[in-house]
Amino acid sequence: MVCGGFTCSKNCLCALNLLYTLVSLLLIGIAAWGIGFGLISSFRVVGVAIAVGIFLFLIALVGLIGAVKHHQVLLFFYMIILLLVFIVQFSVSCACLALNKEQQRQLLEVGWNNTNSAREDIERNLNCCGFRNINSSETCSAACFKNNQCLPCAPIIEEYSGMVLRFVGGIGLFFSFTEILGVWLTYRYRNQKDSRANPSAFL
Repeated sequence: MVCGGFTCSKNCLCALNLLYTLVSLLLIGIAAWGIGFGLISSFRVVGVAIAVGIFLFLIALVGLIGAVKHHQVLLFFYMIILLLVFIVQFSVSCACLALNKEQQRQLLEVGWNNTNSAREDIERNLNCCGFRNINSSETCSAACFKNNQCLPCAPIIEEYSGMVLRFVGGIGLFFSFTEILGVWLTYRYRNQKDSRANPSAFL
């Protein structure tokens, strides 16, 4: 059977949603692993990662059930939600890839000033203190702080920020195109009929 019939569309949609399920479980697992081993102490960061993982898992579950049962209502809502996710994710991915060095510095400084727990994680893991200047009157989680041999965190973070943003943007673009593929597959699958079940039924 050519890959254009009912069975092929169904199998492709199921495979795509199984991929989303694995990604969501991996995201939840990494967040739990990070906080379990003390790599991340910010419950806000972990909460966002777990929330995104659960949201993706629910979307994949809706798509999988809709694909298996050829359920028109579930497939419709799945298609609409996936389209909205595509728009948001594609925009964010393009923004990550388009940021220049100065914009990255400003974004990093705003993020540094607006979070405390993540700042402590960065200082402890990168063994640095402060963003651009070291203030001896403030506490620091880095081991080097006791010996007064710390360097500011900004140069270390900025060294990897461009690479991380390109990586995140590239991964986001890849999955955004799989989402638009899912929208197209869902639209086509909704308008196909299963001739083996009931040749006269067109759902």
